[in-house]
Amino acid sequence: MENNEWILEQIHQAYEKSDDYNTRTLLKAAQDIIKEQVKRIDQMEGEMEGTIWSPRRWSE
Repeated sequence: MENNEWILEQIHQAYEKSDDYNTRTLLKAAQDIIKEQVKRIDQMEGEMEGTIWSPRRWSE
């Protein structure tokens, strides 16, 4: 997570410094994509942990 926070902060700083609409739009989209990836990774980790501890799935 530390790397994600760093890159999000760097993108935010670039966003704040930019006056160009296209650049700001691209940076905002990059932020949104990174946040969505973090969310999906957390969900998949939770699913994997749930599967590991589920007796129903042990026979698979």
